[in-house]
Amino acid sequence: MALSDDLKTEVAAIFKAAWTTRDGTVLPAPEDLKLSNDAVRLDGTVLYADLAESTRLVDGQKPEFAAEIYKTYLHCAAKIIRSAGGEITAYDGDRIMAVFLGSMKNTSAVKTALKINWARLFIVNPAIKAQYPNQDYQVGHSIGVDTSKLFIARTGIRGSNDLVWVGRAANYAAKLSGLDAGTPTWITGTVYDNMTAEVKVTDGKAMWQERTWTTMNKMRIFCSTWHWPV
Repeated sequence: MALSDDLKTEVAAIFKAAWTTRDGTVLPAPEDLKLSNDAVRLDGTVLYADLAESTRLVDGQKPEFAAEIYKTYLHCAAKIIRSAGGEITAYDGDRIMAVFLGSMKNTSAVKTALKINWARLFIVNPAIKAQYPNQDYQVGHSIGVDTSKLFIARTGIRGSNDLVWVGRAANYAAKLSGLDAGTPTWITGTVYDNMTAEVKVTDGKAMWQERTWTTMNKMRIFCSTWHWPV
């Protein structure tokens, strides 16, 4: 069978097949789902952390230095996510995606974002200056957080497949992580409304500024420059 015929057959089968879906309370592993139309639904909060201006980094610095920036930033982000009970679901170049579940998922995800910002400011950037005193590069980043129902399916082909996360939170968190790194943590109004006061106010001072996401139907979002010590 020609490749084009095989593709036509498989695409038609995917569109025609009925879905088998079930509600979940834990993140599935790829092997928990079939490659056919099989999915798990759950409520989750998604965090996307993304290095800022990574194109300028790789264009203007030696590859070894750029790789060290990727490695140190993602190492800190991954360790902080795991320590807060989040599950890392993907690495994508200079980005990391994680999902938080449970009744405190929004507070946990936001606190994680603020801790990653702390690690950037007080661990990664000082380490760059200590190792490379003549280097003026400093890490910038943006982190997006949103919460919604998620529809998780397995995609790809046999021998090369992974999970796909369908739902507003996965999409919006990724888009938020592309906003202005000058206020490096961005969350939706839904996350803000459902997180505890612990991550809203410190010593009587508001930690967040409300903004209007004009390109997303004037959605209510919040941004912050605050950090949380690890």
